[in-house]
Amino acid sequence: MKQLSDKQVRQRLVARGAEALSDAELVSLVIPTPAKGSEAVDVAEEIVAAHSVSDLAHKSVSELRQVGGLGMDGAARLVAAFELGRRAAVADGAEQQTITSSADIVALFTPLLAGLPHEEMWVLYLSSANRIIERRKVSVGGSTSLVADCKLIIKRALEQVAQSIIIVHNHPSGNPAASEQDKVFTTRLQECAKLFDIALLDHIIISSKGSLSFRSEGLL
Repeated sequence: MKQLSDKQVRQRLVARGAEALSDAELVSLVIPTPAKGSEAVDVAEEIVAAHSVSDLAHKSVSELRQVGGLGMDGAARLVAAFELGRRAAVADGAEQQTITSSADIVALFTPLLAGLPHEEMWVLYLSSANRIIERRKVSVGGSTSLVADCKLIIKRALEQVAQSIIIVHNHPSGNPAASEQDKVFTTRLQECAKLFDIALLDHIIISSKGSLSFRSEGLL
């Protein structure tokens, strides 16, 4: 199939919407127009052929400027576009008021945590109807581990009169499998929560390559 020109890509966007465009065509609309005689869509095709969109979305400006001759301008534009998309997804998730399944939690936290180079742990404090009372970051760690305080998590649950909690943290490695440290912490937190009749509903691990629910895996 003959590649569309930059003008044709723009026309297609207007006529059929962004969802009708390929990854390369969308990238071509963001990066600068190349020198005369070249098409941005040709450059974008080469970039997307060598790097997945997910890979591009997690690169910094300094990393992207080395990709396919993008340079500083093109790299900055791509980083800004991906960040806008991430913020829009986070904002959409913030409107979620009631948790009905682990899929709700994954949708809520993946835009926030999947691309981070370090680990973070968040807690969802829920009412008896599983409505979100508060989303709270309780720990920030390194690239392979973090430390969270069970007592502080439960103390906040009591302050918020929460009936249940859900723990969410990320694995920057991309592997969502639960580590022994994850399992030990989850068991300890569950035992602490039971002392105050607070239910630990789930522990979700988020990564760039998938997610894991302790509840679904029979680990909780």
